[in-house]
Amino acid sequence: MKSPLTVALFFGGRSAEHEVSITSARNVFDNLARSRYRRRCIFIDKNGLWSEVSSPHLSASRLNRGPFHSFLPWDRSGRAKPLRADVYWPVLHGPGGEDGTIQGLLELADVPFVGSGTLGSSMGMDKGVMKELFRSRGIPVVPLEVVTEPEAARSPAAVVRRIRAGLKPPLFVKPANLGSSVGITKVKSWEELVPAMDEAFRYDRKILVEQGLDCREFECAVLGNDNPEASLLAEIIPGPKNEFYNYVEKYLENETRFVIPAVLPEAVAARARRLAVAAFQACECSGMARVDFFRDKKSQRLYVNEINTIPGFTAISMYPRLWAASGLPFRALADRLIGLALERHRRKKRCLDYDSR
Repeated sequence: MKSPLTVALFFGGRSAEHEVSITSARNVFDNLARSRYRRRCIFIDKNGLWSEVSSPHLSASRLNRGPFHSFLPWDRSGRAKPLRADVYWPVLHGPGGEDGTIQGLLELADVPFVGSGTLGSSMGMDKGVMKELFRSRGIPVVPLEVVTEPEAARSPAAVVRRIRAGLKPPLFVKPANLGSSVGITKVKSWEELVPAMDEAFRYDRKILVEQGLDCREFECAVLGNDNPEASLLAEIIPGPKNEFYNYVEKYLENETRFVIPAVLPEAVAARARRLAVAAFQACECSGMARVDFFRDKKSQRLYVNEINTIPGFTAISMYPRLWAASGLPFRALADRLIGLALERHRRKKRCLDYDSR
């Protein structure tokens, strides 16, 4: 029998999605077959310091007990231990984990890791850059304006005029570099715009103001490297208390209904799957991603909302649920993701070896 592979899970982190990351890591930890994998768990606290722990199931007080240290090369504390594993799996959401920073660290270390590399991760994290890229590739996105904090502070009236010239309520205001619907506000009147922008600026120095639609929402999971494949689609139907699929709806109230597979004409579902793969390839992603869609109820037009390069892995998260509905249960999905990480690393090594000859 082959020796078990050692898989190191990174979770926690400095972003507003810290708790979601811990919940995702618990689910990944539980679904790594012990006959195939040895598990190492690296908790990153809200200050960005790292600690090896026995399990993500530890209480918050035990996770934060430490001792903590930095794994960065200029750490002189002498407490850092070599973090050796066969594959590394960042189960991190938001800035500092999903944006290419930890992926760059792992690429510098020349080790295999699950998910997209530095470029794909950073492009998938910044919604402003992502949507400009999609538009350049002919991938449909809703009308939007990107606003930076210095711009809004320097000339707030000019920013509002620009938004009013191209958009109309309802609008959605959101941070450019965050997920799990953190910091998002639905704006129903112009009087609500500036407070909504202030709320989004609490989380990021760049925000998006997007045209709201009367629409249905769908999600699709993508898996692969050079030849990615798309799952079945799910329709997201928020509960009656919330007007959109927000953080409370996702993680606290659980009143949302999910229809898998989504009830759509086959031609529409096929187009959505093609667009999901196109978005994945446009961002040069690898391993995994979840692509979210809107379908306008009036025009029936599909729009790509965003791509998530480290989708949630909680028990209610759509990425593993979509693949389970498509015939790939969680443990087999974990095997595929680890295999894709090793494949990508081998391919990259061959290219580097060729360049050095």
